[in-house]
Amino acid sequence: MRSNWRKQMMISALALTLSATNVAPVFASAAPDGKTNAADIAQTMGTTAQWNRWEKEWETLKNDWTQISLSPGSNATELNFAWYTPKQTNDDHSNANVPKLIIGEGHNMKNAKVYEAEQTAVKDEQDNNGETYNSNKVTATGLKENKTYYYSYDNGNGYTKPAEYTTKSTNNFSFAFVGDPQIGSSNELKGKDTKEFYDAQSNAVKSDAFNWSSTLNAALEKTDDQLSFVVSAGDQIQTTKKKLPNKDASKSEIEYTGYLSPEALKSLPVATTVGNHDADNANYTYHFNRTNASELGSNKVVGGDYYFKYGNALFIMLNTQDTNVAEHKQFIEQTVAANKDCKWRIVTLHQDIYGSAEHSNEPEITNLRYQLTPIFEQNDIDAVLTGHDHAYSRSKMLLGGTKANDYTDDEFDAELEKDMDAGENPTTKTVAPGNIKNDSTDEKDQKYLAYLKSIMDEKAIETVKKQGSSVINPEGVLYMTAGSSSGSKYYDLVPRQQTYIAHRWQEDVPTYSVVDVTENSLTINTYRTDNDEKIDETFSITKSKGDTTSLNAEIKASESIVKQKDAYTTESYRVFEQALTGAKEVAADKKATKDEVENALKVLTNAKAGLEKKATTKPATVKKPTAEKKVVVAKASAKLKAGKKKVTVKIKKASVSGYQIKYASNKNFKKAKTRNTRKTIYTIKSLRSKKKCYVKVRAYKVIKGKKIYGSYSKVLKVTVK
Repeated sequence: MRSNWRKQMMISALALTLSATNVAPVFASAAPDGKTNAADIAQTMGTTAQWNRWEKEWETLKNDWTQISLSPGSNATELNFAWYTPKQTNDDHSNANVPKLIIGEGHNMKNAKVYEAEQTAVKDEQDNNGETYNSNKVTATGLKENKTYYYSYDNGNGYTKPAEYTTKSTNNFSFAFVGDPQIGSSNELKGKDTKEFYDAQSNAVKSDAFNWSSTLNAALEKTDDQLSFVVSAGDQIQTTKKKLPNKDASKSEIEYTGYLSPEALKSLPVATTVGNHDADNANYTYHFNRTNASELGSNKVVGGDYYFKYGNALFIMLNTQDTNVAEHKQFIEQTVAANKDCKWRIVTLHQDIYGSAEHSNEPEITNLRYQLTPIFEQNDIDAVLTGHDHAYSRSKMLLGGTKANDYTDDEFDAELEKDMDAGENPTTKTVAPGNIKNDSTDEKDQKYLAYLKSIMDEKAIETVKKQGSSVINPEGVLYMTAGSSSGSKYYDLVPRQQTYIAHRWQEDVPTYSVVDVTENSLTINTYRTDNDEKIDETFSITKSKGDTTSLNAEIKASESIVKQKDAYTTESYRVFEQALTGAKEVAADKKATKDEVENALKVLTNAKAGLEKKATTKPATVKKPTAEKKVVVAKASAKLKAGKKKVTVKIKKASVSGYQIKYASNKNFKKAKTRNTRKTIYTIKSLRSKKKCYVKVRAYKVIKGKKIYGSYSKVLKVTVK
């Protein structure tokens, strides 16, 4: 069976020049990267007839640059399109020459809308006939849920045959998560301007595109055609501009043609991520119409980060080929702040910062990990979807991973190569050999092993409450790395499974994941393309929010009391006001649990009952007690000092009875805790490392057994060590 899935790549022996004064160790080679031959997978899946038909179609299609791509719009009511058309050869610049897209309801395209494309010239590219092209982009708006539309577009040779697109529900929906189609990667030849290279490239694209199509079809069949869209973790194609013959960007267009060729993509939007194989060629921007695109995170070639909403989920797509983490942080914070109504927050980036294959242990990857993870945690990201390593892995729920030491990107190149060395006659593998042993006496080996141990992030593993296959209300983040969705290339798993890994899988077979999203759960199932068998157990994140119907009703009933504030004693009204504020925060918190909702309702009900018992007999003319009226409590002042999992509050001494300290992990003081003390130095303990702690302090005086509070100090902020 494995011979059907592997084709050993022709790899030249690695020759290192040794000098008498500087002798370096000689390594053979890592195991050849596996790949899936389309004819083999077709035979296994019983689709040989489709493969034979595709081989003939490809000879005509491979020179057609005008395939359309669909991408998610800013929300479910929109759909984005992009396609190429040959440039007009005449000088007529009227609107008649601008391509249009028509979309309407049903076969008859009822209530059809006509959209004029926004055009951009495709720079520095021409096909084999010397033809130059424009990129055309359209955003269709006003789409309704669960309705079938048909669209047709002008591809330069007239309008295409109408294609079907059916919108889905936004309440409960499914999307596919795939990694690295990397169409053309199964080509073993370097990018030389020769017929041999172009023939090999065409054959590789033909094979990879067929496998890519097979994966999409399998995902659609698995969900009964109910996928709302696909999320791709990057590397849509193989050949970077730098490695193309003569660095000619047009020579990668055949790979985009293959990528866009599956029939499934005519009705299935894909949210693409920039991978390292996409990043140096502007044709990525010409082929995909990304919504809410930002210049933050831009590498000045293929644009920056972008986002879209679907139902109650927010999808944040990062271009981490630009390593300006400050810009990614700014984009995430702005996006989250502008979409507070989204219960689920999902980030996609290319690098497998918590993966388990060949790239995952590289300092270049782990350095990026420790820069990004605090940002994800501070912004309550639920899941991070990655690619790059062509091998599936799922992390445990992780929170607070810390970097032990600083390493350069190429710090352990020799050790990584030595550890992966497959010997003089390398054969394909799925797990690297792991040649560096724990008892090695080589100082460099031991430093490398210490590094590996430090990036296991054992202390970052969150202790979670589980119910079956689901984790309940976790605070941490799930990290998933997708395997290859086309089989164009596979990498071996690292020999030592990282502690942070819950499950990993590599059998050199294309894979895909289906993610089901509901109001309270995010459920993931992952399958192999060839036989649709699961490669991991079902995994879910559940946000067990309590029913807020009764709480909201009590809040509404309590609002009228606010207008009668003077009818109650100061202390009883203060207790009620705090309970009402807390109840509103819980009702608005999409992550509030059943217990939190029930407790907020109980506190508000009790405070309301206590308030009514202490109502004065003359509400309109009630006077505050004389002692309270005369008391003035000065505003408190304090300083903070961060410690290991603790924060010390130093309060400026004042002539008062004591102080109340209020602290939380967020600046809005949601789920805040309070502590009363008579001391001017107070230590808040059992805090989470690397988390922000927000603190404010107020003083109080006790008058006739009642606490009279002053105003709060300014909000202080510190990062816990």
